[in-house]
Amino acid sequence: MEEKLALVPGNKYEITQPIQMRFNELIAGTRSDIAVKIFGDDIDSLVSSADEVEHVLANIPGAADVRTEQVTGLPVLTLKLKLDTMARLGINVSDVQDTIEIAIGGKSTGKVFKGDRRFDLIVRLPEYARKDFELLKNIPIPLPQKRSHTILPTTITNTSSGHFTYIPLGEVVTFEVLKGPNQISRENSKRRVVVTANVRGRDLGSFVEEAQKSVEKNISLPSGYWISWGGQFEHLISAAKRLWIIVPVALTLIFFLLFSAFGSTKNSLLVFTGIPLALTGGFLLLWIRGIPLSISAAVGFIALSGVAVLNGIVMVSFIDKLRNEGVALDDAIRQGSLIRLRPVLMTALVASLGFVPMALATGTGAEVQRPLATVVIGGIISSTTLTLLVLPALYRSFYTSK
Repeated sequence: MEEKLALVPGNKYEITQPIQMRFNELIAGTRSDIAVKIFGDDIDSLVSSADEVEHVLANIPGAADVRTEQVTGLPVLTLKLKLDTMARLGINVSDVQDTIEIAIGGKSTGKVFKGDRRFDLIVRLPEYARKDFELLKNIPIPLPQKRSHTILPTTITNTSSGHFTYIPLGEVVTFEVLKGPNQISRENSKRRVVVTANVRGRDLGSFVEEAQKSVEKNISLPSGYWISWGGQFEHLISAAKRLWIIVPVALTLIFFLLFSAFGSTKNSLLVFTGIPLALTGGFLLLWIRGIPLSISAAVGFIALSGVAVLNGIVMVSFIDKLRNEGVALDDAIRQGSLIRLRPVLMTALVASLGFVPMALATGTGAEVQRPLATVVIGGIISSTTLTLLVLPALYRSFYTSK
């Protein structure tokens, strides 16, 4: 779609999803992943600074749909009074302004009553005349009688009575069409211009971090102007802060549950070692698939921590059972590893295969399902390897022969 739409000149496009767009509007007031808000007083300075920020963001890898809020470009008819000419001819500013107001904007001259309703009676030029500058320039402006003897080449004399002399509006007013403000947005009583961008092909957190450093390094704002960052990454920051609390709590609970199941600190630590290797496998598979680390992936790591200890519990509990029956340490480890091979593989395959459809999803919600499922599958594979190969060796080093 981007390639096709890029061929259409004069337009700017932003590709997003309906629900994502609504959430972005609720979070930052824009429809993009990231919003850089520039606050200040002068609209021209704001637009200039916004253009600089847009240029910086566009050069950061992963940036897409970078654009500045359209705040200028509206054609505005600007009439500038020639005060020197008006003073020489003795024309009052108010007379010229009243003429322009009546001709272009319209002015109420009375009321029209229709039953119990009333309407203003507006006098102004017709639509076609208000769009024709040449006609507007020929609108007659009456000269004061004491100045009527000062006849310019473009003056018009009332030949019927000879009492009044007129001068065209174009002699005392300059007509210009300038680019005016298209909209003026405010936030907290301050004018603002927003530069928006979407992120593709990399994680949002690292992009925002790099973008903030680049903007701070390359952009110098005038005095009294400042930048505020908004967008989805605000949720990322708040979620990351919560995860810094939730993850240690979840790991602590897992350890206490293991301790309550085994009644031994050594066995609890042995099974708990499956979590680090499981996390390694999750990160590795994310990297292989090119999926950035996200909040859903972090939630997958929490779920993986619980799944990773299952195989360790199966293995360690059976080895302890053999040792309690009087089997020697080395024999118990060897027999436990062989006998529990099938249960361990079955547990791993059931858990990992159940997440395969989510890992391969491409429909609605796939951006949430794929990271979570990828983390769980990669972690289960690495934790199963630990359970079958590393855990028996660790068990042997934790205990001595009796």
